[in-house]
Amino acid sequence: MSPRTSPLRATAAALVLAVVTTACGAVGGGGDDRGLTLGYFPNLTHAPALVGVEKGLLEEALGEAAPLSTQTFNAGPDAINAVFSGEIDAAFIGPSPTVNGWAQSEGAALRVIAGSTSGGAGLVVRPGIDGVEDLPGATLATPQLGNTQDVALRWFAREQGWRVDTEGGGDLSILPQNNAETVNAFTLGEIDGAWVPEPYLSRLVTEAGGELLLDEAEQWPGTGGDFVTTHLIVNADYLDTHPEEVERLLRGHVETVDWINHHPEGARRAAAAHLADLTGSRPEPGVVASAFDNMTFTVDPIAPSLAAGAEHAQTVGLIDPVDLNGIYALDPLNGLLREAGRDEVAGPQEEQ
Repeated sequence: MSPRTSPLRATAAALVLAVVTTACGAVGGGGDDRGLTLGYFPNLTHAPALVGVEKGLLEEALGEAAPLSTQTFNAGPDAINAVFSGEIDAAFIGPSPTVNGWAQSEGAALRVIAGSTSGGAGLVVRPGIDGVEDLPGATLATPQLGNTQDVALRWFAREQGWRVDTEGGGDLSILPQNNAETVNAFTLGEIDGAWVPEPYLSRLVTEAGGELLLDEAEQWPGTGGDFVTTHLIVNADYLDTHPEEVERLLRGHVETVDWINHHPEGARRAAAAHLADLTGSRPEPGVVASAFDNMTFTVDPIAPSLAAGAEHAQTVGLIDPVDLNGIYALDPLNGLLREAGRDEVAGPQEEQ
């Protein structure tokens, strides 16, 4: 491959500049007592955040000593920049922006402290595409160049021996676009399918007549079908200066994940209600139910899948090689799990 600067690497360079100009002396807001500011997305793959905020479980866990404030985002780079600058202290976010943020800050800005969501992504196609062999020549959408699902599709294409590029050319045309635009484009027949996360996967099936060709879980045999879709990160300086607040956040997060898994119907209602508050639009109950059925909520970060995803992104030419050693800070979570008599979670190359 000839030397070049991909669009994703150009974006990463801009991110570095943002870090340099905004983060010096400000990362983590470590010297104040303003409480904890949590970032998350108005997306069902962030259900533990939606439910934890809606039910007051996170606020209760943090208590009056560390009042909770929240901020929502629609794009991973925006959330990562907010972590860098200290605008937010912790965030629910996907693996690709996490890896990019870790790499661009040279491991200084963030730590992964818990898992949140596994699964809930896959390739939906129009009727008439009956198998993988029918995909060459198709136009498939992903949420964003270099995002988690974009990497998954490009890696899958590479495994099939197909040529793809970042300009939409090759044996398979990959078209990064906003998820809402993808639903409309699929309905109008402008694209043949999309590799997307929930709830857009279920929307394409239930609202637009698509068919699930590939569940991404099938692409992760080494982890039993589990792969990180969303995890919980914290600003590294905030973790160092406010360990008690981070522990309280984790306590609330564990309680929330347990509540979701023990009260699935209540969790779906709470997530839908919170989305309605955030966006002004309540998702259809059938879409919410389908999305929840396709996801697993767990505090295990499924560390091997993060490392594999980073390797995939590197192999398909979207990121430079990155050393993830030190990205996990799981001791606070494991302390809580031990306290409750539960199994600890593992980081990379650890035995559970």
